[in-house]
This record gives sequence, C-alpha cells and structure tokens, in this order.
Amino acid sequence: MTDDIESTRPRESGPGAPAQRRSAGGLLIAGPVVFLLAEFIAAMAWTDPAYSYTHHFVSNLGVRGPSTLFGQYMYSPLAWAMNAGFFLFGLTILAGIIALRDLAGRSRWATLVPAAMLAGGGVLLALFPGSGEALEDGSGQYHSTGAFLGFIGGNVLAIVLGRRWQRIGVSARMGRALITVGVIGLVSMTAYLGLIVSAGDDPIGIIGLIERGAVHPFLIGLICAGAAMNKRHAVSTAPPLPVGAHAAD
Repeated sequence: MTDDIESTRPRESGPGAPAQRRSAGGLLIAGPVVFLLAEFIAAMAWTDPAYSYTHHFVSNLGVRGPSTLFGQYMYSPLAWAMNAGFFLFGLTILAGIIALRDLAGRSRWATLVPAAMLAGGGVLLALFPGSGEALEDGSGQYHSTGAFLGFIGGNVLAIVLGRRWQRIGVSARMGRALITVGVIGLVSMTAYLGLIVSAGDDPIGIIGLIERGAVHPFLIGLICAGAAMNKRHAVSTAPPLPVGAHAAD
C-alpha cells in the first residue's frame, strides 16, 4: 500500500497507535498555538506606531529596538515573548513528529528531517533577531537562514504529512488540506523572496501579509491535523454499547 491519497479510511498500526497519535496530535496543536499567541501578544504591545500584520515583517516583533531594516521601523516592547515563541514552537512540533512512532523507515525520516529544519530555524530566529544592526554586523545571515529553514521545513512537513494521512490517522480530506497549505506556503515563500530581492529598502506595503502566507497556512494546517488525530483517538477508544442496547427513537 502506498502513502498517497488513495482511499478514504485511515489505517491503524497497532494497539498503541491511537494513544501515540493523541500525544503527537496534542503537540502538533501546541506548537503552532505557541507561535500564534506569541505573535499576537507581542503585536498588541507594539502601539507607537501600531503593528500591522499586513505591512510589518514577523521578525520585527522579536527586535527590541529601536532599529530600522528594509525601510521598517522596529521597536517591540515584548520582543522576549516573540523570541520565546520562535524558540519553542518548532521544538514542540518536532516533539510531536517524534511521538508518531508508527511512522517507520523512509516515512519517519521524511517527516523528521523537515520537522528538524523547522525546529532549528525557530531557534536561530530566537537567538539572532533580525534588526538593522544584525544585517550590518553579519549575524543577520543566521536570522535569514533560520527564516528560510522554517519556511521550507514547515511547508514540506505539511505536504509529507498530507501524503501519509493514513499513517498518522487522519482523513483523506485532511491529507489533501495539508498538501494544499504546504503548496500555498512554498508559493508565498517564493513570492516573498522575490519581493525582498527586487524591492530593496522599500518593500511593498503588503510584504507582511505575503510573509505570513508562508507561515500561517501550515501552522493552521498542523493545528487541524492534530485536532483530527485526537478526535479519531477519542472515537476509536469509546466504550462499546452494552449487548442488547438500542438507540433511542
């Protein structure tokens, strides 16, 4: 049996698989939630001027500042919150992938590698904030490396999980959704990189929205996949009806 989307019923891989998937599902929910909450909290603290999800880079939230980069002023009062989110979210997702022990052989490596890229990228983002000064002293290259490790790792992970929907215990529809968000993310990443290179110090006004197109879809996809894994675990472990019991009319 292949890992491609070819039937509508997820496969169970043994008596321990549902419990493992529940743990993995919880971690796949927790990681993206950590990122999105850290982003929201740091953005709400940025009041002068107000932070814009559409215009400002995500990385601005991790720069205490004041600083300027690519024509954007940076001053994040709760930079530590965003950097904590960067540091923890990818590691949490990686822990969730490790918990999927019924993935074996090439399937396991195909998920572990992009998950490790995502985790490593998050750590680099946290340790090397993307300020104007970082660009000048050379540490900005580590931040950029972290960003693209995160973009590529997170979106490839979503695609790989989508193709192995049976092994992780979700529906074919969820598998297709994961593949879709991964493709959207990679396309957005390509557009983002092209705009950064072509615009120089004056990026277009919706650059923040395009960057989030490379991040938010796969985060939301992983949350939905984790919730689906937990739901199927709850259904599979529900106690059977007593013999002779009938549903009420």
